[in-house]
Amino acid sequence: MSDSSALLAVSPIDGRYLRHTQPLAAYFSEAGLIQYRVRVEVEYFLALHELGLPQLPALTEAEVAGLRQVYIDFGPAEAQAVKDIEKTTNHDVKAVEYFIKDRFPALGLEDRSEFIHFGLTSQDINNTAIPLSMAEATADVLLPALQAVREDLAALAETWRAVPMLARTHGQPASPVMLGKELSVFVERIDHAVAQFEAVPFAAKFGGATGGFNAHHVAYPDVDWHGFAERFVCEELGLHRSHPTTQIEHYDYLAAWCDALQRIHTILIDLDRDIWHYISLDYFKQKVVEGEVGSSAMPHKVNPIDFENSEGNLGVANALLGHLARKLPISRLQRDLTDSTVLRNIGVPVGHSLIALHALRKGLGKLVLNGPRLTSDLEAQWAVVAEAIQTVLRREGVEKPYELLKALTRGKAGIDGESIGTFIQGLPVSDAVKAELATITPHNYTGITGA
Repeated sequence: MSDSSALLAVSPIDGRYLRHTQPLAAYFSEAGLIQYRVRVEVEYFLALHELGLPQLPALTEAEVAGLRQVYIDFGPAEAQAVKDIEKTTNHDVKAVEYFIKDRFPALGLEDRSEFIHFGLTSQDINNTAIPLSMAEATADVLLPALQAVREDLAALAETWRAVPMLARTHGQPASPVMLGKELSVFVERIDHAVAQFEAVPFAAKFGGATGGFNAHHVAYPDVDWHGFAERFVCEELGLHRSHPTTQIEHYDYLAAWCDALQRIHTILIDLDRDIWHYISLDYFKQKVVEGEVGSSAMPHKVNPIDFENSEGNLGVANALLGHLARKLPISRLQRDLTDSTVLRNIGVPVGHSLIALHALRKGLGKLVLNGPRLTSDLEAQWAVVAEAIQTVLRREGVEKPYELLKALTRGKAGIDGESIGTFIQGLPVSDAVKAELATITPHNYTGITGA
């Protein structure tokens, strides 16, 4: 797309953010969908030849290769040719059938052209082409982008593994943690969510007009059409076959895919917001990029725009994924057409996901640890060692230690190392225990290293 075309795009995923979403065009654009339909039709035609039907003698290697080149060499000109046919048919899948048939004379196969789309309904093609495109886009584009974020985050977690930081539960100072551990929490959450995402099958429907192979069976009653469909869908296309079905796929697995991706996005939104808060606390500075402007009015500002951009796009993606997951599994009786127009948007939330992942990686790459700020915050919050002290006192059998520390610290100002030290010296415990307690500071009360 030219710069001027991008400026006229209605959707930002095809305009402003096209540089990030361009890889999805091969899978989710109109041309991409048409190519996947052509691919399924050709592979189905080839699979029919394996049945040994008298009308379909074995193909030569050259004929098989020539047929596959129809979709391998498919480009913008071929996509436009299909669209030109559709102007007459007013049916997108029928236009694909006619497009392929038009190539059969050159392949010397015109006498077999009626076995293109043999016994099928359009949904046998759509409901295999779309999950196939989703499976390959997920493997080729989406999962690598998610993995890149995960690896960046894991690297930061390792770099900051031994950096103590004041925790904030309910936004209030709490028992200190290691910064690396806090980031590792998100690494672990991403790993589990991605594993669940990857476990969702890409399901396809293949069974004729209403799912029972009516036309196939009446033409060839001795063929095991369900066995054929299992081999074709599962082995040739690498998809899971849903059976029995109506005219369309159930979309239950597709809904599960949407839900699983939403869960990943929700985890990343949580990460975006946490990093945003750490920046607002001045725990992180951001690398300044020469020439960039943070505010049109306030020259000093370096805003956390990458994390905000990521959060916003993840939210849009989740809104769309939520609609897809709630709507697609519902269809009136054997089929209505509402799924068709909705399915055309499957690439849109993936586009927003890619934009968000790019922004998140960019933001993570600009983070600069502000060590002195983390240290000063810890030093200003000696009250957080109250938990440690009262727990040791419980061990020593001191009466009501929680209440002692509550009276000392809750809502009190001026709690510092000196006041804590004075308190410890007045406790009814041995000198050894007092010495033990005196070693506890906000800087080292961080739990088990690596936990």
